[in-house]
Amino acid sequence: MSAETTDVLVIGSGFGGAIPAYYLAAGGARVTVLERGPRLAAADFTHSMHLGTYNRIVDVIRGDGVAVVAGNCVGGGSVVYFAASLRAPAFVFERRGSLGRRIWPASLTRAALDPWYDRVEAAIPVTRAGWPDVSYAGGVLAAACARAGHTCNPVPVAVDTERCTNCNWMLSGCRFDAKRSMLLNYLPAAEAHGATIRPLHEVQTLGASPIPGYRYAVTYTVLEPDDYACTLQTGTVHAKVVVLAAGAVGTPVVLQRSALLLGGIPGAVGRYFSGNGDRVSVADVDESKVRSLLGLSRPDGVPYEGLPIGRPITAATYDYLDAAAPEYSRFMLQQIYFPSVTNVLAQATDPPHWFGIPGRDLRSRRRSWLTLLAMTEDDNEGTFGAVPPLTGSFTRLAPGLGLGTMTYRPTARTRGGWAKADAALRGILEKDGLARVLPWSEDVAGTVTAHPISSVRMGDSPDISALTDTNELRGHPGLFVTDGSAVPTSLTVNPSLTIAALAERATPAITDRAAQAGVPVRYGAPLPVP
Repeated sequence: MSAETTDVLVIGSGFGGAIPAYYLAAGGARVTVLERGPRLAAADFTHSMHLGTYNRIVDVIRGDGVAVVAGNCVGGGSVVYFAASLRAPAFVFERRGSLGRRIWPASLTRAALDPWYDRVEAAIPVTRAGWPDVSYAGGVLAAACARAGHTCNPVPVAVDTERCTNCNWMLSGCRFDAKRSMLLNYLPAAEAHGATIRPLHEVQTLGASPIPGYRYAVTYTVLEPDDYACTLQTGTVHAKVVVLAAGAVGTPVVLQRSALLLGGIPGAVGRYFSGNGDRVSVADVDESKVRSLLGLSRPDGVPYEGLPIGRPITAATYDYLDAAAPEYSRFMLQQIYFPSVTNVLAQATDPPHWFGIPGRDLRSRRRSWLTLLAMTEDDNEGTFGAVPPLTGSFTRLAPGLGLGTMTYRPTARTRGGWAKADAALRGILEKDGLARVLPWSEDVAGTVTAHPISSVRMGDSPDISALTDTNELRGHPGLFVTDGSAVPTSLTVNPSLTIAALAERATPAITDRAAQAGVPVRYGAPLPVP
């Protein structure tokens, strides 16, 4: 087993890892980034859903009552996400949930986070999309909203809309470097300042380092590029500061496996897991009524049949994000696109289901579907059980498929929020028979989310939070968590921009800890603007 040292070790290279990696490296620290997945560039991404392509960089992790879709590559979720970039509403930071008291740290409000949102939006950068950038599917939602008396707007995206070809293969990475992932900003900037990024390095444990001047010893395994279940070698890195950003499924498991080595971990680690309140529905649209009710058609005369055309997320209605409304009744409704392979994750709550002859007939009309995502206020009811017996944060069953340790049992409050979102969608899309709304059922894979958060959340109270308000793990100086697991509650919007803003906000505190540990580093590097 080899051993080496670094000033700052960053575990994970998505939003939560790439951002501190850049600033620490630019500030003068020796930075090493360990990433579980492979490293791919634009030319390596494929427009294919064949096994061996997308599942190299995307994992579906099945738990008990929940399935999580997560990125697995250098750049993490930023490589495979759909680039919707929204700030969380102000009321989110005041949420009390079932606890009856404020969940977020008192120091974190929307106003306090806005300067950090500003930085991320400039660095990535985020595009303020206009109606010409909206897909036909997004336009159908907008027209249906208008007809039902609701507003609908283009969604801001981390996409160069002039470079984008609207190929709709975002889940497989971007072949055109139009999606502004961490591969195009923070990560290359970190490497330009000397940071080392090591793909296919899966971290297993953190413990105390025996080397004077170094606080943590981090063990890892190097994975076989063609079979992530196989280990090529092992190693240890000794670091003065560790930034853990392995994702909301990976980070709690690494900490749980390391509990004895660390001398204990906060009780909130692996608790309060949230799927961001995600609720997916398919609207089976009546083509004739797209023409008669909405007055829409393509130049070739086809009314719609536009599900796979354009970018995955382009339009949303914010009408239900009312700060004055009761908690668990606020949500956003967003047009989204999922490749048909995701139908194996769920089925419709009402007939026809995906399977059998009725399901075949439903699938035959898939080009006339309108897929919708509601992001609601859930109850943070997920937990993580015993760690996998061997390695990793889940048991790998096949390429791109794993069995996790999460358990998720939606409470009545969570289900109530979903029911309100379902009713709102039906009120918009089923008006005069325009479409039939079929929410995804939990019968096959449980709740399905691409937005896992909150499993190692921050807060002011040790009894309900694992992190301080600067993202430091309680009782473990110099060990920070900066990925989605740190986000305290569901956000009612896509979480990527908030995860990134919180990582920006945490970086000065990480820098201070590194300086206290004797690292010649200072905070203040310019934004990594391309």
